[in-house]
Amino acid sequence: MNTIIEKFTQALLEVDRISTQKIMDDHVNQIAPVKFIEKIVVPSLEHIGEGWKDGNYALSQVYMSARICENLIDEILPPGDPDRKNQPKIAICVLCDHHKLGKIIVYSLLRSSGFDVMDFGVVTVDELVDRVKEEEIKILMISVLMYPSALKIRSVRKQLTRDNVDVKIIVGGAPFRFDEELWKQIGADAVGRTATEVISLVEKLTGDL
Repeated sequence: MNTIIEKFTQALLEVDRISTQKIMDDHVNQIAPVKFIEKIVVPSLEHIGEGWKDGNYALSQVYMSARICENLIDEILPPGDPDRKNQPKIAICVLCDHHKLGKIIVYSLLRSSGFDVMDFGVVTVDELVDRVKEEEIKILMISVLMYPSALKIRSVRKQLTRDNVDVKIIVGGAPFRFDEELWKQIGADAVGRTATEVISLVEKLTGDL
């Protein structure tokens, strides 16, 4: 598997869309699409991100790698079935940030699992609070990359509590992997560290509601 990750990473760094497509096509028949994402795509992108921080790769390589992976994920994680599960209203967003890959993975996987999910895109704190109230959302997933963005979730929770809005908040992203207690400090109800973990959390919260 490590050899596959190395080949996939190198293809991304060379912005070689054809090679990344071939690697994906050769392996998604052997392992489930979500496993391909978690075992190959995510480690490759994490390596490239770390390389950029160390000065080994250009920002353009980070950006193009993410774009290529977004397109690949759209291919292997199909839309959800038209027959939806009975469920509360669910939404997902990126808060005050612009790193969308994590949101795309979770959104696509949830829909392919039969959940109906509203995509709020990239929003500010006030925009998010207004949308949650307007759409009567019961389960809200928030994705962030930067630590300052993660801290803003505390303001989302405070405003929703002030307005007596009962919503379960699931958070995810790099800050919560570095600080395992952060999700509790900002008022979230749960943290998802992998895409499949988020699915389990949504299923549990849906059952509880």
